[in-house]
Amino acid sequence: MTKQKILIVDDDENIAELISLYLIKECFETQIVYDGESALSAIKTFQPDLMLLDLMLPGMDGYEVCTEVRKTSQLPIIMLSAKGEVFDRVLGLKIGADDYIIKPFDSNELVARVRSVLRRATPQKPAAVATPAQESVTYDNLTINLSNYSVVYREEALDMPPKELELLYFLASKPNQVFTREQLLDKIWGYEYIGDTRTVDVHIKRLREKFKEEATWSIATVWGIGYKFETKQ
Repeated sequence: MTKQKILIVDDDENIAELISLYLIKECFETQIVYDGESALSAIKTFQPDLMLLDLMLPGMDGYEVCTEVRKTSQLPIIMLSAKGEVFDRVLGLKIGADDYIIKPFDSNELVARVRSVLRRATPQKPAAVATPAQESVTYDNLTINLSNYSVVYREEALDMPPKELELLYFLASKPNQVFTREQLLDKIWGYEYIGDTRTVDVHIKRLREKFKEEATWSIATVWGIGYKFETKQ
């Protein structure tokens, strides 16, 4: 796996080396430069994934470096500074820094901030567009598709009211499972439906009228209990 590259720009050699050690330990590749002009050159040659940029640099300071980089690049930049005033932090973020860390800092916080900025900067792969699962069941001579509310019987489309289709699909999707009239009423019409269980009987009767006798399936009455979609071997 290719290591992510961090450019460290700090005129304090000891601090720069320490930061580099922290990052190398976390499996980053690093390069150190000590002034702004060198930072601009290193961006072209080293091609870092992120730059840690000290503000107090000889010659071109960190603000100027950041401003120059932002003219042509969206390279992630974390500013490092002993200046903790709100004005300095706001200015750094305004001119294009992605984060601002005040010295002295904890090594774990530094690494966490680096990883956080890199995550935000890394283009995410577009999520796969979820294709709605086809809610359909198929038996000999019968296909019921709840996704588009269609029923094909013996190669012909059947016109069917929504509740009849939903009732048929519910039973057919759970073959040989027995449901009481109350369960079917609650499932298809909802708990708040004002009616009685004869509604289920009427819809079952209408469904049966639409189908001829089939050898492998039927809408069966379970006497004293309710109905099931019965499949036969």
